[in-house]
Amino acid sequence: MATNLVNVESVGKVYGTRALLDGVSLGVNEGDRIGVVGRNGDGKTTLIRILAKLEPADDGRVTHSGDLRLGVLTQHDSLDPGATIRHEVIGDLADHEWAGDAKIRDVLTGLFGGLDLPAFPQGLDTVIGPLSGGERRRIALAKLLIAEQDLIVLDEPTNHLDVEGISWLAGHLRARRSALVVVTHDRWFLDQVCTRMWDVQRGAVHEYEGGYSDYVFARAERERIAASEEAKRQNLVRKELAWLRRGAPARTSKPRFRIEAANALIADVPPPRDSAELMRFANSRLGKTVFDLEDVTVTAGPKVLLKHLTWQLGPGDRIGLVGVNGAGKTSLLRALSEAARSEGERQPAGGRIAVGRTVKLAYLSQEVAELDPNLRVLEAVEQVRQRVDLGKGRELTASQLCEKFGFTKEKQWTPVGDLSGGERRRLQILRLLMDEPNVLFLDEPTNDLDIETLTQLEDLLDGWPGSLVVISHDRYFIERTTDRVLALLGDATLRMLPRGVDEYLERRQRVLAAAAPAAAAPAKRKTDEQAARQRSAAEQRAAKKELQRIERRLDRISGQESELHTRIAEHATDFAKVAELDAQLRELTGERDELETRWLELADDA
Repeated sequence: MATNLVNVESVGKVYGTRALLDGVSLGVNEGDRIGVVGRNGDGKTTLIRILAKLEPADDGRVTHSGDLRLGVLTQHDSLDPGATIRHEVIGDLADHEWAGDAKIRDVLTGLFGGLDLPAFPQGLDTVIGPLSGGERRRIALAKLLIAEQDLIVLDEPTNHLDVEGISWLAGHLRARRSALVVVTHDRWFLDQVCTRMWDVQRGAVHEYEGGYSDYVFARAERERIAASEEAKRQNLVRKELAWLRRGAPARTSKPRFRIEAANALIADVPPPRDSAELMRFANSRLGKTVFDLEDVTVTAGPKVLLKHLTWQLGPGDRIGLVGVNGAGKTSLLRALSEAARSEGERQPAGGRIAVGRTVKLAYLSQEVAELDPNLRVLEAVEQVRQRVDLGKGRELTASQLCEKFGFTKEKQWTPVGDLSGGERRRLQILRLLMDEPNVLFLDEPTNDLDIETLTQLEDLLDGWPGSLVVISHDRYFIERTTDRVLALLGDATLRMLPRGVDEYLERRQRVLAAAAPAAAAPAKRKTDEQAARQRSAAEQRAAKKELQRIERRLDRISGQESELHTRIAEHATDFAKVAELDAQLRELTGERDELETRWLELADDA
């Protein structure tokens, strides 16, 4: 029987006149991997802070097992600004000690791209004080993951991580023995990591078995039983369920609910988008030309981000744009935006961008636009337009669109200055859509948005007729709203990826694997030189031969693991087959761990 780590009994918490938690009772056991979801402001962060005893409850009690080792990542770190990254993350360990620790190497490589921390000018000796909030957050996460924990509590751990970092973190957490409670809006991450879900709503917490997909199934089934047929037909949960079952069945790697019932529930739900109809409508609004790039070069100061780029964004195209940080994703959108605003007069450093005459661009940047803080929410939206045409005969008033984005009738009269960061982000998107653009650029649109608001935004975009480019580290959102994925891999080119984000991660993994030996060399060079002087040539030759043999076997294991992951996804609903494949995967993982340990032992002799 699993050991109980944390017990929450009849906990209540009130802020002002609002009860965020009311008589909540929960437990966390060894091996639990729990995802916490709910609307912004419903109490997710409050719940995990009380669970971790960072904040007292008004009623009830929280008990921890006597020797609980607890690690918590909050939204505000407690790092010493005068300390270096080395001091906070690695402590007093000598270079040869931490470089020989597989866990430390894995964390540093996964979160920072290499043992020498290439993104930081002084590497591990960089002082923390001047760093950005995102960089500090990665450091705090690395410090937590390197330590041994019985329970890890994470509040929005994927914020400020790119697609690769999120993928690495999911794999790292799956491989750990620690129990996990995580608040995140990243639905792909929830599906990859979690085996249970807590849904925080109106003071209560509803528990579900399985990851995010299973949670959607269960919630849709519950609402099917409770609602009338017509109400069901309008339910966004059913629409998302239809996409999960039809468009991405491999997500259901841990099905807990009856697949037959889920399929029956979506039998009459049309596909999320009528692509042919939207393309016809987009052509009528945009004509044949949207953006044509010929031999374009994009720079940022002296750095060349893209060179000799020839590409066309056509009417109705829905593009997801991914890539390494600093590769030029935002710079490309800015170059297109400047060309559109100047009607083709402002051009990039090289080449030419042709802009269609009918293009009406809306650009959601990562910065939240400043608005008069004394304006009411509804007034800020009506400043742009009173009504909006969403295409296919759909028309909404400013107030109705506000409600779709979670601004209730009462909330619409809240001053803009009193809104949270997530609410201001929602308002920014609202104002863009009210202007009826026919080309939409979204740069990290999911920042600060809760899952329910993301679902509403996805529903609006499903019927939006125009050209769309999305930059996001939220791969679920990219897969849900776009039809093609293009990548900037840091080599000044733009490439189409037929298999989407999975192909991008595979390409990046190959690049990092090729660069790993060179990145590891500086950390070990000094100790290697000292040791080499003390060894015989024969010993060094023998060690090198065995190292080469181990490296070849590790390469083969990596390929076999990738193949097994693919087969597990293909047989996701065949429990017996999945169990068989999982057993093979565990054997390979064990062999890899042993080989890596032996590799480290031999590294000093080679």
